[in-house]
Amino acid sequence: MIMGCIELANYKVISFDKIPSTQTYAYDMIASGRGADHVAILADAQSAGRGRYKRTWISHHGNLYVSFIYNCEERDARLSYAVGVAIAETLIAFGVAPTIKWPNDILIDDKKVSGTLIEYSGRFVIVGIGINIKTNPTVKANYKTTKLDNYTNVTRDELLNKLMRNLDKWRCADFRDVRARWTELAVGLNRNVKYRGEKVELIGINENGALVLRNGTHYMLVYGDEITIDAITS
Repeated sequence: MIMGCIELANYKVISFDKIPSTQTYAYDMIASGRGADHVAILADAQSAGRGRYKRTWISHHGNLYVSFIYNCEERDARLSYAVGVAIAETLIAFGVAPTIKWPNDILIDDKKVSGTLIEYSGRFVIVGIGINIKTNPTVKANYKTTKLDNYTNVTRDELLNKLMRNLDKWRCADFRDVRARWTELAVGLNRNVKYRGEKVELIGINENGALVLRNGTHYMLVYGDEITIDAITS
């Protein structure tokens, strides 16, 4: 059920109490010709939320679930880092000390508090963001999650308002600034990670948004649709 449609921080926010997926709703808007720049689909809960690689995103009441529609003429690997920095800076504004796990998972004390799903549709990009505020799901034993309520007192609307302003700021920023800030906040740099079953060193990102990995003397440039970091290892 739709709850309302308001203008907030230069966004048109379409709000629901519960829908299957804010991301899917955004897709349907675009497919039906109703997609527009700076539209945000917000839900109190989702019955079929999803993350990267079609993983289920558990979506109980009390957290932030939102998908943003932006004009985008072509895919840009750098967008993912701008989004990650925007989310991290939003949490910092409320007194939290987050880190970023490649490419844009947000951690607090090495526990996941936020995830992002970026998908393209026609001349638009859909940026789906979930942030745990009141609850955090139990996914599996070795997959730790947390919630903002453990660290700060912030309402969903306060968080959303700040997030929208930070998204506009960092999406428009020079990528050199985005890259520098992402590197400051990133966890796992210059440490070993698993890439396609092999242990490699995570060096950083380059000016085009490619992930830089090193295997001995061999350097590799890979992008988000080519890599899964299974774990950070010693």
